[in-house]
Amino acid sequence: MKTISILNEHDLTEAYELELICHPIPWSKETFFSNQGERYINLKITVGNKLVGFCICQQVADEATLFNIAIHPAYRQQGLAKALLNHLIDNLIAISSPQAISTLWLEVRKSNTPAIELYHSIGFNQITVRKNYYPTVNGHQEDAIIMAYTLTL
Repeated sequence: MKTISILNEHDLTEAYELELICHPIPWSKETFFSNQGERYINLKITVGNKLVGFCICQQVADEATLFNIAIHPAYRQQGLAKALLNHLIDNLIAISSPQAISTLWLEVRKSNTPAIELYHSIGFNQITVRKNYYPTVNGHQEDAIIMAYTLTL
């Protein structure tokens, strides 16, 4: 059974281990652990009692940015990333603050076709390309595709 809930401080070590497995150039432990707090909406997805995915999202004023998302390779192609993103979007829409959140932003490696297809299937639109944004394992740079999802009530 899958469960989506808040990624809390007790989950960070396990989530960071997942970060190392999922990304060819993972965040540093310092960066990962610093992306927590009141401006963040960070979620985890578990199957049984195993943390198999997470997302890290920051809210600033009327916008939110998805900084990081990961699903364990053994649990991919099961709809877990889509469920996690839809849950995040529902949470962003439900936030009642002086300024409702109007847009969820993200950037994705141009070569990450499965992620781009997932984002399009949810309703994200490509806005622009940021040239030579991501480092690669071979020392080159890769473009980032900037995408946005308009949140509606």
